[in-house]
Amino acid sequence: MSDGDLDKLGPLRGLVGTWEGGEGEDVAPSAMRGEAVSPYRERMVFECIGAVDNHEQHMFGVRYRTTAWRKGAPDPFHEDTGYFLWDAGSATVMKAFVVPRGITVLAGGTASDADRSFTVRAEVGSQTFGIVSNPFLDREFRTERFELTMSVDGDRLEYRQDTVLRMPGRAEPFHHTDRNVLRRIGA
Repeated sequence: MSDGDLDKLGPLRGLVGTWEGGEGEDVAPSAMRGEAVSPYRERMVFECIGAVDNHEQHMFGVRYRTTAWRKGAPDPFHEDTGYFLWDAGSATVMKAFVVPRGITVLAGGTASDADRSFTVRAEVGSQTFGIVSNPFLDREFRTERFELTMSVDGDRLEYRQDTVLRMPGRAEPFHHTDRNVLRRIGA
């Protein structure tokens, strides 16, 4: 990775590094399909992968991985891995990721090169920014929408995430939300 590659990451440039935070709050379906609120700690690692080209589309990317532990628990309750991509030509930022429970998401939004905050969204059924789940999750916890807003200010990273679920027996959608504030602990 060169400094030139970092300069080409647009709104993603501030993400590169290792981050930790213990202020997380996860609001998720409980075992009885009600609501459970769990505090958590988290570690995120972002690495610049440089240029990513699709013929005439020229992007720059960041590979990432996230691990989260409920407060006091030795084993993680959540992991995901994927890529953030910046397409300066269309002013588009994207997040492509996999959750090992059998969900893949490609979310996108617009941003400028100088932005320190951005939002990406996906909807089930979209041909461009969409969501695919395994058959059980699609039937019992269908993810209809995903939205993530990230903000970086120096060595402080804050995010808010809303995953809208449709569950049998519930008239209203369930908003599975996550939020955290992390500090950069390494380059």
